[in-house]
Amino acid sequence: MKQLSLFPEEGEELENESIDICDWGTFKDSLKAPIHSWFTYPAGFSYKAVESSITQYEIKPLEFIYDPFMGSGTTNVVAKKLGISSYGCDAHPFVFKIAQTKLNWDIKLSDVSTAIKKLFALIDETQNQLNGKVVLEDIFPELVLKCYESENLFKLLLIRDSLFGSDISQEMKQFLMVSLTYLLREVSTAATGWPYIAPNKTKIKSSTKDVFSEFQIVTFKMVKDIELVIREAEESYFLAKHNLFNIDSRNTKEYIEDNSVDHIFTSPPYLNNYDYADRTRLEMYFFGYAKNWADITQKVRKKLMTSATTQTLRGDTRYILSQKLQCYAPKIYNILDSAIEDLGKIRLTKGGKKNYDLVVAGYFNDIFEVLQDCYRVLKLGKKAIFVLGDSAPYGVYLPTDELIGELGIAVGFSSYKIDVLRTRGEKWKKNPQRHTEKLRESIVTLTKE
Repeated sequence: MKQLSLFPEEGEELENESIDICDWGTFKDSLKAPIHSWFTYPAGFSYKAVESSITQYEIKPLEFIYDPFMGSGTTNVVAKKLGISSYGCDAHPFVFKIAQTKLNWDIKLSDVSTAIKKLFALIDETQNQLNGKVVLEDIFPELVLKCYESENLFKLLLIRDSLFGSDISQEMKQFLMVSLTYLLREVSTAATGWPYIAPNKTKIKSSTKDVFSEFQIVTFKMVKDIELVIREAEESYFLAKHNLFNIDSRNTKEYIEDNSVDHIFTSPPYLNNYDYADRTRLEMYFFGYAKNWADITQKVRKKLMTSATTQTLRGDTRYILSQKLQCYAPKIYNILDSAIEDLGKIRLTKGGKKNYDLVVAGYFNDIFEVLQDCYRVLKLGKKAIFVLGDSAPYGVYLPTDELIGELGIAVGFSSYKIDVLRTRGEKWKKNPQRHTEKLRESIVTLTKE
């Protein structure tokens, strides 16, 4: 039987017309999918794209797939269900814990029921002690206070602190923390849909939700998700190994051996000034990972691959186009150097004077090192799949897919091809301050021969 390709050959139709590859670069398909839906990370992509790539390139059970920009673990969850081993890296400490939890399928309904009973007994005890004595303004940053009615925020606090103070196992605590994380945007009275938080816009229906009841509903749904996925998983799923690392992926020599990976599927940050640290600000503030902008910068933003002006600092050598890149890929270096020079001039004419010139330099410095490391870990004859979008900061167009393909060749890959998924940026076309370049989202396939 002929297998469905990731993309049809020219003139060939997909065998199943219901498959729409346009959404593969988005989280749309995963929003209601078991386990994947636990954390709707705005950087997510479709689990169906991973499944199709595994089928297309005939990745077998217990072989290794690797995602150097793991995020909340979409690639790894798909791999586990199919009995395929995986590696995953992500430098964001909070999102890393989400991925860890989504890969833990040893959580049982009976254990969750016991933990919930213990937790709510502690909540009752804590509530009686604290009732009327808690000043929420002394605990949470202003952003959190604006997102909830006081009663609901107090209940969320009770769950959080009771969970932290309980003797529940660490694995169960982390599972319940993900449940509470899911709940944060569900019960907020502010518009907190991904990726933005808008405290001035009100969600009326959230005010009628009971936090304690919703927490239990979400938690038991998560358990059911695990049971459902296990029933559908390959019989050998439990034999696969999954190694997740809270590191950046520019150099993984201490963690992943040379020529040990059978397939790479990933979606690196897009060059679109998207601040991944800021997008999890509500969660990090609520759980105490950070208290302010400076905390987020120090604990998260500085660790991430360059993709936003909020990460940059003029004079920092990280944001100067590297001589190593010039040595390996002089033509690409010259293209980027010219774009950086143009952006350096244009920014001075703009009100915001955003450091897009630094972002471009930092982005390609980082992605170049990631490509080198991906080439190192990938076996001969295998493929590396990158889902990504192009960019036009201040109207200076950068064909990111082509540039990354060419950089792949420079580090040793034998060839690359580009398949366009969809066009992007249409919803901004009426914005007079927006550039007029037509953007796209693509899949870049690099081959190591």
